[in-house]
Amino acid sequence: MSESPSSGPVGVILSVDPDRFAEVVEAARGAGLTVTGEQAVLGTLSGTIAEDRIPALKAVAGIESVDRDRTVHLPPPDAPIQ
Repeated sequence: MSESPSSGPVGVILSVDPDRFAEVVEAARGAGLTVTGEQAVLGTLSGTIAEDRIPALKAVAGIESVDRDRTVHLPPPDAPIQ
């Protein structure tokens, strides 16, 4: 039986209470988040986490929202059209 494609790590972007940023970052790491970006002033945090760990991440006090990372990578203007 093959593993489903969504079982691996997924990119997420979190809205975090800026007044508790450092505390929330550590708690998110404890919930399984691998942090890839921090914007304390904006109250955002990005990273990757196993799909099945997202509910634990959402339960962390101080995390206001968890959204899937929908980053789109565009080719440079001089790239051939595909």
